[in-house]
Amino acid sequence: MTLLDKDGVQLTVDDAVATVTLSRPAKRNAQSPAMWRTLAEAGRSLPGSVRVVVLRAEGKSFSAGLDRQAFTPEGFDGEPSFIDLARGSDAELDATIAEYQDAFTWWRRNDIVSIAAVQGHAIGAGFQLALACDLRVCADDVQFAMRETSLGLVPDLTGTHPLVGLVGYARALEICATGRFVHADEAERTGLANLVVPAAELDGAVSDLAAALLAADRGAVIETKALLRGAADRTYEEQRTAERAAQARRLRELAGVTD
Repeated sequence: MTLLDKDGVQLTVDDAVATVTLSRPAKRNAQSPAMWRTLAEAGRSLPGSVRVVVLRAEGKSFSAGLDRQAFTPEGFDGEPSFIDLARGSDAELDATIAEYQDAFTWWRRNDIVSIAAVQGHAIGAGFQLALACDLRVCADDVQFAMRETSLGLVPDLTGTHPLVGLVGYARALEICATGRFVHADEAERTGLANLVVPAAELDGAVSDLAAALLAADRGAVIETKALLRGAADRTYEEQRTAERAAQARRLRELAGVTD
């Protein structure tokens, strides 16, 4: 069932699995504010039955990043240009960037597990969109790069937090500050990629991972994801307490005992 198909984004749902597809292959799935708004809408449109969300892209590249039209004086039709944004108030500028970020935040919701299927180039906003997902399955031709600093900008689409969490501060700084490419072998070695497979096997590997996730109890996966996501911000003792509380909820649920 197709729920969305506009602005270079398609959302389809098949029972417990939703698939979000970037569908601008001629533009290497370059991103725009309109695409970001539709990605945010996709998150709001998910039926409650969905447990796994797969993010994929048509063509040879996952996403070449922000559409270069954004860097022209006129920008995108109907959108504020970078110059317009810079001339706005602090509150207006902050609100606009926050709206852009909405496309990148919902993938971390505890009630779903998100998988990015990444092939070819994932640059800038493309890299950050892959980082927005819980898991990344990559083709062996993948090339990640954070090129914002070469444009005088910073990665501002929520990618810095997961990048540091995956590869550590020093490597994250080096990747972002140099803008260099991270290829498949390094991505797998450093934890950016959960799995690297030949490009022809990418869809199959993602399907297998989705099936494995669906085989587990939904409530247990939701509680476990919440525990793991919050672990870095808790002390050891706080995490012990959170584990006990989560397990108590699971035991009561399984036993049919309610408050």
